[in-house]
Parts: sequence; structure tokens; C-alpha cells
Amino acid sequence: MSTGARVAAVVGGVALAVALIAWYLVSWVFSYPPAVQASASGGTVNLTLQTVAAYGHNPHQPWVTYLVKDESGAWQHSTVIDLPANTLVHVTVYNFDGQSGLRNPLWSKPRGVEGGTIQVDGKTISAIDPATASHTFAVPGLGISVPIFGVADDAPNQCATPTPCPMSTAHITTVFTFRTGKPGHYRWQCFVPCAAGFINGFGGPMQTVGYMDGFLNVA
Repeated sequence: MSTGARVAAVVGGVALAVALIAWYLVSWVFSYPPAVQASASGGTVNLTLQTVAAYGHNPHQPWVTYLVKDESGAWQHSTVIDLPANTLVHVTVYNFDGQSGLRNPLWSKPRGVEGGTIQVDGKTISAIDPATASHTFAVPGLGISVPIFGVADDAPNQCATPTPCPMSTAHITTVFTFRTGKPGHYRWQCFVPCAAGFINGFGGPMQTVGYMDGFLNVA
């Protein structure tokens, strides 16, 4: 191979690598879904989420995901949420997904929430059995970690339709309250290895904003 051909091959390889890196950054790292404004009532903000075993829509139909309800009451496929600073946020999570279990029992106890407890289907608890966890709602920057109880494998009438899942199908309701504190851009995510088909369960949706992690824009 001539020197010119070698130089051309190197230049072509570098160009391809740069193009692939640019595609990755645009398509994954910096590609965020639109922010959703949580609904407000008096001095309290109401944030309603649902978790499902599979999104059911392109481009990642089988991926596990969170959804958020907007101010009009419609479900949006986003995990970027706008919240006011120094405000109580009342969170309701409808979980339609099964039990994956926690690899670290530390996550089985709610932290950073009002009263140190959560309500699971109306029952107030201070911890769950690590084996029964489906997901977590964790905001490290605010010291928040909440385990989300999973639907039993043998529960009847489980959600098998494209999202959002109807409330008539099997689900577990988790309720808790936290205070946002000072303004900031806070990452939140699930720490349960629930990404089926990926190494150690932590790839794909676990690393993608809009699925199992996102941001709280507190202002």
C-alpha cells in the first residue's frame, strides 16, 4: 500500500470514529426528552409517575421505563421534571412492573422523605423486603432514596399493553413526600438492575434519560 493510501485510510478511520462519537453524543448523551411541569395545588406540588416493564413503543419497545403525568393529566414519556425550589413534593408512583430485587439491602429503606416512611397500597412502612423491590426513585443530590415495591409474578391481570398501563391492571401504589430545597439540576435514577438483556442489568434503559433515569430541574 502506498503512503498516500495509508494516509487516506488513517484519515478515513479517524473521520469514522469522530462521526460515531458525535452520533453517540447527540443520540444518547445530550438527547433529552422535553421537561414536564409537575402539577401544583396550594403550597404543594403533586408528582405522579408510573413504572412499566416495557415501553411498548419505538424506538425501544421492550425497555423498562418511567412515565410522568403532566399538568393536564396526560402521561408523558419523560424523566425530566420541573419542580419549584423549597417546596413539598407529594409523589405517587403506580408500579406495574414485577419484582427484580435489590443487590444492596441499603436501598430497601426510604431516605430523605418526610417522616422517614412511605405508604405502599395505603400501608405506612419504614422498609421493604429487598427481594420484593422493583425499582427505586433515588436523587443522590437531595439525599433521597425510595424503594418501589414490585407486582407479584402470579398477580392476575398484569399489564401487557403499550404504555401507559391502565389502572385496571395489576399495580402497586407507593406514596411519599420530600422537600426540594435550593435550586439546582439534580440527577435521579433507579438503582435496581432491571434492564433485562443487558450485562448485570445496568445497561440500556438504566443509562438513558427518559427511561430509568432523568433530571429534576429545581428552580
